[in-house]
Amino acid sequence: MFGIYLRRELSRRKKAALVVAMGLALGIALVITVNSVSAGMTQAQDKVLKSLYGLGTDMTVTKARSAPTSGGSQGPHFKFDARSSGGTSQSSDRVMPQGGQALKSSLVERVAAQKGVASAVGALSLNVTKVDGSFTRGTAKSSTSSSGSQRQGGPGGGDGGGGGQPQVQGGGADFDVNSYSVAGVDVTRQGLGPLATMKITSGHTFTASQTNAKAAVLAKSYAKEKKYKVGSTFRISGTRYTVIGIATPDSGESTTDVYLPLKQAQSLGDAENKVTTIYVKATDSQRIAEVKKTIQNNISGTTVTTSSDLASTVSGSLSTASSLATGVGKWLSAAVLAAAFLVAALLTSSAVSRRVREFGTLKALGWPSRRVTRQVVGESMVNGLIGGGLGIALGLAAAYAVTAVSPKLTAQLGSGGGGTAGGPGGGPGGGPGQQAASKLEIALGAPVSLTTLALAVGLAVAGGLIAGAMGGWRASRMRPADALRSVS
Repeated sequence: MFGIYLRRELSRRKKAALVVAMGLALGIALVITVNSVSAGMTQAQDKVLKSLYGLGTDMTVTKARSAPTSGGSQGPHFKFDARSSGGTSQSSDRVMPQGGQALKSSLVERVAAQKGVASAVGALSLNVTKVDGSFTRGTAKSSTSSSGSQRQGGPGGGDGGGGGQPQVQGGGADFDVNSYSVAGVDVTRQGLGPLATMKITSGHTFTASQTNAKAAVLAKSYAKEKKYKVGSTFRISGTRYTVIGIATPDSGESTTDVYLPLKQAQSLGDAENKVTTIYVKATDSQRIAEVKKTIQNNISGTTVTTSSDLASTVSGSLSTASSLATGVGKWLSAAVLAAAFLVAALLTSSAVSRRVREFGTLKALGWPSRRVTRQVVGESMVNGLIGGGLGIALGLAAAYAVTAVSPKLTAQLGSGGGGTAGGPGGGPGGGPGQQAASKLEIALGAPVSLTTLALAVGLAVAGGLIAGAMGGWRASRMRPADALRSVS
């Protein structure tokens, strides 16, 4: 009897039922869209952080650079040989540790021994500034006075006694400056550190035996810019390196241009047994804050940076859109959903008011108030489920559209101080927290999780219950006499 009556009433009031369902559908669709876009923002930020940290890295350990001593040389210094030839080419590389103060390599093992640390690996960040070009010597010529003209006096005002002062004509210098970033990696543990997020697309990566090999892996963007390929060679400070692999980051752009074995990087940077960043993986991702505190307490003078710390340095359209999605978007969806619930409740209550004769007659025939209430709640629940189904369909369509369009967002990684600007890819700056300014471009997606779908179903049921409760309460207060008074 309940099902038959329910079906008949819903079919008889199709327009009203559709209005209630569509109101709920729009609210639920907005919630799904905002949640899926927020999830996409979170994934995009995770990609940015992983491109800096390395896959599986939970935190990094660095040390702030000490204040410069008075009279110390701060900028790159280049020295060229004096040669007598009229035109000569000159080239010089300036290799400097980048980011924070160098740490002893032995500190890596101390960090790895701390409670809660699963593994730790050191890396050395360098910035190479290459200056090359040529000098052209000018020609000194004496200027002679014209016939009959007065000769120019010497410094004392007397007769110069000959030609004028010599003048240099021609000559000059033409130099190109190229700056790029280099990361020294522990080739025996490449699963943690700078190379962890890079995928080899040409050639191969380092083998465990190449701890001091004159070999290099290049970021794809840098290799393309310099027209390098596997087998190409290049020099850094007179040392020739062979390209053994080209790597592409899993997301965004690479923040490092050249990867070398750690020992080679230490030799180039005059930093024997030194690293600038220690990458750390915790045994439990839920205890990262506790591990951070342990390292800071047991190893003084170091700075421990976690992903949550690094997230605050990410700016640009990605950060702005993420703030809007998590702030304004969620508040907007909550407001629209509340309005949809209220409209559904008011429409249901209004529909009950127009059914005075119907409910009064049913009570006169012996229907108890609870049965009338159950009937109204049942109708509202069906409307809510229909609205939930439509809302899920609309939300999935919106999320699919966002994923299909994949709008590009930029993430600006601000310098935390102490970093030296890197090359085209932006230098690693000594690890997170001291990242040299660089910009990454991330494609936004809108993944819909099962949790979001479950939330949508729950909201549909809740909307139906709220509307049914208000309508049922009003229907339960009707009396059989109300039906008789409504008969004209």
